[in-house]
Amino acid sequence: MSPQQQQRWTDTTAAIAAERMQGQQAGHGFDHVSRVLRTARQIQTETGGSRLVVDLAALLHDVGDAKFHDGLERSAEFSREILSAQGVPQEIVEHVTHIVDNISFRKGVPADQLSLEGKIVQDADRLDALGAIGIVRTIEYGAAKGQPFYLPSQRDAASPTAPTGVGHFHEKLFKLRALLNTEPARIIALQREEFMRSFLDQFFLECDGEVSRVPDTSL
Repeated sequence: MSPQQQQRWTDTTAAIAAERMQGQQAGHGFDHVSRVLRTARQIQTETGGSRLVVDLAALLHDVGDAKFHDGLERSAEFSREILSAQGVPQEIVEHVTHIVDNISFRKGVPADQLSLEGKIVQDADRLDALGAIGIVRTIEYGAAKGQPFYLPSQRDAASPTAPTGVGHFHEKLFKLRALLNTEPARIIALQREEFMRSFLDQFFLECDGEVSRVPDTSL
């Protein structure tokens, strides 16, 4: 496989994924895929592994997201179809579809063991749920589902009765760093998690009516 052929596969796959994912919003559109691709490439430069497999898996990991296909996860099915139609070698097709089928947080313990490339894409996907982007995605998804970001009555509740964005931070997002596979991803996650915790501290200050005053430096 020449570098030119590999680039053609990557470019074609990106175009197909972008077209198929039109209308997938709430933090799970092609903008998310593009960020995952950039982050996965960053990690891959430090860890090694096949750049082609990382690129293709990153581009296709949400192409058949269950949230937009009546609850049925179809990303692996669509990945096999898209890659096979381009004449991508079968061993690469199977490698990519295995990654796509096993990186989801929802899959959990039943997921198969991932290759290095799978671990890279999984880390990149999870990192996109953290930091400033993670906050925005949480709010967007909650708005799409009609869920509030915060309920004062549940602030200290050990067992929340209704889903909220703040609850999502604690139930899932703050657990992600411990689940990451690679050291470069863990370093990125630490900074992003600290930002989110700082955001929540400021959010609760404002909810409680406290005002952060900027020192007057005009004198």
